[in-house]
Amino acid sequence: GRARLHCLWFHGTYLKDKFQPGQRVAVYGKVEEDRRGEWQIIQPQIEVLSSPGNDQGSDRAEHNSAAAVEVGCIVPIYEAAGNLSSRWFRRVIHSALENLTAEIPEPIPKSVRARMGLIPARQALSLVHEPDASESLENLFSFRSPAHIRLIFEELFSIELGLEWKRRQQKGQTGIRFRLDDRVRQVIKRILPFHPTTAQKRVLKEIAKDMEKPFPMRRLLQGDVGSGKTIVAFQAAIIAIENGYQVALMAPTEILATQHFLSARRILEKAGYRIVLLTGSADEGHKREIRRHVAHGNAQLVIGTHALLEETVEFEKPGLVIVDEQHRFGVLQRLKLMRKGADLNPNGRAESAVPLLPEPDVLVMTATPIPRTLALTLYGDLDISIIDEVPPARTPIVTRRVSDQRSPEVWEFVRQQVAGGHQAYVVYPLIEENQERELKAAMQMYKELSRRIFPDLKVGVLHGRLDAETKDSTMRFFQRGEIQILVSTTVIEVGVDVANATVMVIEHAERFGLAQLHQLRGRIGRGAAKSYCILMTSGKVSEEGERRLHALARTNDGFEVAELDLELRGPGEFFGTRQAGLPTFRIANIIRDRQLLEAAKREAAAVLDGPNAELTQQEIDLAIAYMRTRWQRQFGLVEVG
Repeated sequence: GRARLHCLWFHGTYLKDKFQPGQRVAVYGKVEEDRRGEWQIIQPQIEVLSSPGNDQGSDRAEHNSAAAVEVGCIVPIYEAAGNLSSRWFRRVIHSALENLTAEIPEPIPKSVRARMGLIPARQALSLVHEPDASESLENLFSFRSPAHIRLIFEELFSIELGLEWKRRQQKGQTGIRFRLDDRVRQVIKRILPFHPTTAQKRVLKEIAKDMEKPFPMRRLLQGDVGSGKTIVAFQAAIIAIENGYQVALMAPTEILATQHFLSARRILEKAGYRIVLLTGSADEGHKREIRRHVAHGNAQLVIGTHALLEETVEFEKPGLVIVDEQHRFGVLQRLKLMRKGADLNPNGRAESAVPLLPEPDVLVMTATPIPRTLALTLYGDLDISIIDEVPPARTPIVTRRVSDQRSPEVWEFVRQQVAGGHQAYVVYPLIEENQERELKAAMQMYKELSRRIFPDLKVGVLHGRLDAETKDSTMRFFQRGEIQILVSTTVIEVGVDVANATVMVIEHAERFGLAQLHQLRGRIGRGAAKSYCILMTSGKVSEEGERRLHALARTNDGFEVAELDLELRGPGEFFGTRQAGLPTFRIANIIRDRQLLEAAKREAAAVLDGPNAELTQQEIDLAIAYMRTRWQRQFGLVEVG
């Protein structure tokens, strides 16, 4: 049928040249009755569907014309930017799509597209912005339309192809073929008189096998808190040192570097190795002396923080790089340390006429397990070893959640533990008072605990703003039992090992991430005595906070905790820093798209296995060229590792 509709524009004189008799025009807006009882739209949006004498009807074909962008279509909503409206973006993108060539280069080989059921790139770009009216809205909202799947897979395929390509490039580099003969085995047994778990034995074999190969080891060592990763890393260090090479161990914080230094001296120094510590806060004279020993090869094991990355630190014969808690350094820092000495001649000068030293082996350790999906994207260029059991002497930690209204009971429990000869941590999320969130400051509560609640006990405090010497002395006092209760911020999150500490109280536990809570909890339960982690909460806790706390109280399994933490927080916040080296995706989401990620990894490996009957060299070259462009854009470098 037909009806009359009045359209009213204010200051609409500009429209007189837009309309012509015989045009088909679509208008849309809010339809309402005017005072005469007739239908009208005030300030309608307009879209010209056809020119005079070119009446194509109202089917879908006309809506694909240059003008018809919003009528009879599923219309995308773009985020406005200043004066640029969503409608402006729609028209610009429509124009850009119309100007695309009929075919654009395909970075995904034809055989891969066929196996994955992917539509062509040109079609995907068009349909993701201008979907067919018949497309399921559910598929569009869940990123499961054919266009979305194609673009998501392309993004993941590019990342996985780059990681696999890097991994294979590394296999072609000249490495060190370490000898693991009976003499070295006897040294290991003499220095490390411990009984490894089944998982440790498996991982030790994987690392030793890698070190015997003629190309550089690039291996990620994963394990739960307290699973014995450090002792495994020390065995790798012994192999390198006994073969006449130096070892560098880099940690993210001075506290953790110092902890490694003390452990290494206790365990390895009896073999006659010279072990040195190099941190940024040391005085220049001491650092100069350490650098001299390192450059002359007098120091076999060099432990430090980012200070190891300084240009003035030169190794005479680097053989193994161990990076602990690697994701805190970022991709570029890892690259820099891995190449320390490899691009320099023994005198420390880059001279092409002098043969380059072989690439050192690299062992990366993470403090907490990384979910498989993140491992595929962050560490896809590394082989992965997993220690999936803890030493049998470890007693499971009892975790309880309580309101801070019950704090008197909690402090009484802490007192009982200390009276039994044990020690305790009290952890706070911040250093200074934050009135907006009503968080208690560590210093304020240290005074409260030491003066009012535990005046008869030895209470210490540790936070990130203390100078290095004070931090070191505080940790030494705590390790020797001279401090019974240590009030701390999260600087004790990694690496601190005091077997006599059996209780940890975490204030404002609802403010911490799940993996961080698990990491903190891992500072206790390191001896045979039963240990307790008390999660104190303040006020109403969010639904997500409740899930975190419930999960932590339910399980001690770090792998399970890591998966749930990734699910709750998303990949962008999992590590709490963009410097993690995690790729930023335009459309992919590694949690939602984990099945496509697995498929992308599999297909990337298959492409690099080519060419073959289904795959031409030209397709491989195109895929690699596209990958290199994307890596350059995302990371600012093409080769990492």
